[in-house]
Amino acid sequence: MPATNVLSNLFTTLYNNESRRKKECIVIPASKFASEVLRVMQKHRFIGEFEQVDDGRSGKFRIQLLAKINKCGIVTPRFSVKKDAYLGWERQFLPAYNMGILLVSTSHGIMSHHEAQNKGLGGALIGYVY
Repeated sequence: MPATNVLSNLFTTLYNNESRRKKECIVIPASKFASEVLRVMQKHRFIGEFEQVDDGRSGKFRIQLLAKINKCGIVTPRFSVKKDAYLGWERQFLPAYNMGILLVSTSHGIMSHHEAQNKGLGGALIGYVY
């Protein structure tokens, strides 16, 4: 069985369902990491409610879509970002200043680059959503 990139699968499924104007989607497999990413996206109002459904295997997410995602993707390799270097990455991955978020994995968990900047944290760049 090939290894799946859970985050890439999550973003691809979200993007495809958003572009088809669906109201909700199912993402398989579920993981704690993906759950944290979804929590940050929900906090920034890119998605609505989501729930983890136990299917006896790896689990899955049922996610409410709000038609707010224009593009989302993962960043590979996971570049490390210093606490004062978010602006350059923002220019590279986001279409305009303050439009969308970069998802950053920090020592305090996964958060948007805005939160990380406010807390003075660096981390690893994992994805973007706008």
